[in-house]
Amino acid sequence: MNRLAVVTFIALLACLASAQEKPNILLICIDDLRPELGCYGLDYIESPHIDSIAASGRHFTQHFVQAPTCGASRYTLLTGRYGSSSNSALFDKADDPLIRSTNLPRWFRDHGYTTVSVGKISHHPGGRGGPDWDDPEKPEMPEAWTRHLQPVGPWQHPRGIMHGLAHGEIRKNAKDMALFQAEPGDDSIYPDGLTIETALGELDRLSDGDSPFLLAVGIIRPHLPFGAPEIYLEPYRNATLPSIPHPQKPEGKTTWHGSGEFMKYQRWGRNPNDDEEFALEVRRHYAACVTYADALVGRLLTRLEESGEDDNTIIVVWGDHGWHLGEHAIWGKHALFEESLRSPLIIRAPGLPSSGGGSKRIVETLDIFPTLCDLAGVASPEGLPGASLVPLLNDPMAEWDRPAFAYRSQNQTVRTPQYRLIRHAKGSETTHVELYPVSDGVVSPKNVADDRPEVIPELIELIKSRL
Repeated sequence: MNRLAVVTFIALLACLASAQEKPNILLICIDDLRPELGCYGLDYIESPHIDSIAASGRHFTQHFVQAPTCGASRYTLLTGRYGSSSNSALFDKADDPLIRSTNLPRWFRDHGYTTVSVGKISHHPGGRGGPDWDDPEKPEMPEAWTRHLQPVGPWQHPRGIMHGLAHGEIRKNAKDMALFQAEPGDDSIYPDGLTIETALGELDRLSDGDSPFLLAVGIIRPHLPFGAPEIYLEPYRNATLPSIPHPQKPEGKTTWHGSGEFMKYQRWGRNPNDDEEFALEVRRHYAACVTYADALVGRLLTRLEESGEDDNTIIVVWGDHGWHLGEHAIWGKHALFEESLRSPLIIRAPGLPSSGGGSKRIVETLDIFPTLCDLAGVASPEGLPGASLVPLLNDPMAEWDRPAFAYRSQNQTVRTPQYRLIRHAKGSETTHVELYPVSDGVVSPKNVADDRPEVIPELIELIKSRL
């Protein structure tokens, strides 16, 4: 072997050794998940598996998304950047050279990782466009994933998976589809069970591979319609849930809406805004979907442990946005109130303290990309506006002075430890704003913009400086 060949061989061995030292990443994305989990202090919710990740990692009690809708929020997760408020945000940037070359899966792939997505990670499950979301010529993120997968089974196509109920029922006309359902059977009778089976197979395959992996698994429930195997409803059939805080429609100009996504399903002539028993039944079925999603997370954790990769894998659990269950008389997302924008974020990483304590610092989805780069020893792309959360993973009380920003339909909001300000696109900067005070992390439902006008200019300047 000549000298050049020897040098090349040694460099290759060094590269392989370096790759083996890098941690794997298991990114779990859960649709429409409120921070309504045991680890967030809710004793009426059964979420033992997600709670176990928080117990050995760090959960963020004040995590906020950039947009209260699936596609726009996932755009930020996968690019680390602000974008539009449209569900087509990723499709719209598919040919943008910057986004195409520096998105999260592409970046890690270019740094030696095998990147695989299973389920709903971008807006469409499986990451493709077309009438049924299965056209291989229309990827949401071209050349980003080594593999991007979505099994469909009896649900026919990814669009059917997205809004599917038990035994292959797909949404054709929402008014004929039950708002909630709990059928007897195992995990596989609903679409997410099929997704997890594929994810488990990918986890086995990746664990036997020669490179570190980024495996992203998307769980659709508790997205509408609320369908989960009957066993997961059992803990809630007779459960007494806390009363809905501030259930009245707010007065004045706000981002309130009529819950159109929710109301279009078959509700049997009932409206939870004026029917307390029906509201309770909706909330019980939502809780059942959360516990179903948690059980699927548990299956991933078990397989990861069996693979022997548990101690070398970063785990992230992320809710793509919040969801109103009657607060402000909204059932859904798509508003700029706290309930639409606050979601769970839990991170567990090798070598970091396993105190299990939560951090009350304000963090954003924008911060996840640079955090994963930091934890994996990979340089971040230039220009990412987020910040690594590693200081807070090490110490939940570390100094941190970053507000959170979000947007929807040209309206914008900023959340600081003291206030949430919502700025409307139309009207003057002093009269078309909402201002809500914050006390111990809880946002008041009372708009105090008229009472505290001196606060408004500084918060508007914060929005202008970032957005």
